[in-house]
Amino acid sequence: MADVIATVWDFDKTLIKGYMQEPLFRKYGVDASSFWKENGEEIKKIEDQGLFVNKDTFYLNLMLRYAKKGKPFYGLTNEILKEMGAQQDFFDGVKQLFKNVQQLNEDPRYREYDIKFENYIVSTGLKKTIEGTEIAQFVTHIWGAEFIEAPNEDGEMQISEVSYSLDNTTKTRALFEINKGVGIVDSTIDVNTKIPYDKRRVQFCNMVYVADGPSDVPAFSLIGQHQGATLAVYPRGNKEALHSVEKLRKDDRVQMIAEADYRKESTAYMWIMDRLETQAQQIIDKKKAYLDELGPGTPKHLS
Repeated sequence: MADVIATVWDFDKTLIKGYMQEPLFRKYGVDASSFWKENGEEIKKIEDQGLFVNKDTFYLNLMLRYAKKGKPFYGLTNEILKEMGAQQDFFDGVKQLFKNVQQLNEDPRYREYDIKFENYIVSTGLKKTIEGTEIAQFVTHIWGAEFIEAPNEDGEMQISEVSYSLDNTTKTRALFEINKGVGIVDSTIDVNTKIPYDKRRVQFCNMVYVADGPSDVPAFSLIGQHQGATLAVYPRGNKEALHSVEKLRKDDRVQMIAEADYRKESTAYMWIMDRLETQAQQIIDKKKAYLDELGPGTPKHLS
């Protein structure tokens, strides 16, 4: 079994400069600030009734309301959501970094010892939109919200119900799915399948988690508790965001902070690649020591 090293990414404000819904709002003439203001007001109304609201995913309900006849999103389909992926405003260097992580698999140093590198995206946003981006080709699996389609009043298919979503707490479930290889290697494995820690596909210590701040504390904590690597990023020139991620570092929530700039000589790029290469070398050293005990002629990919 290969040793897999996974880079796990948040999406909004981590890989792109804002929210992924912005191109969709532009297409349908929806004012973004008004939409999010309405979303907040609706959440408060529900909370005032003494009800619990999942603030990370409530916007999906508002999108469905906007998809009613006479509303801006009427006729919205999964295919249109996917088309919005081509209009995402990525931070500098994102595509090349994703490609470079994938290309580590071609390095003979790592192939010799059966080490694999994979990218994953775990987002509270829209999976179809992420699937439509230029980086999707370098991603092993994507977690995000998905809609079921049904005929609208004119008999045409459009989004009608939420089929899947996750919030910033249940992102940890996705990390356990990466850990066990759910949906990657065997369709019979689910997140509740009992698998010994040393037999799981991606050890938590072999994960690098990159996100933009406090909302990802549950995921940061899970990775950190298992000796994985954690990086919090902030937009260049945004002092408020800097203070937010710096507090995470001071509180030992993350190991490193950096500007959301992924060009080759940036801090984020160098730190991520260094963590991947360091972890790979640790695996190689461990395998070498084991092979030395077994004697000459033992295959290097022996697990």
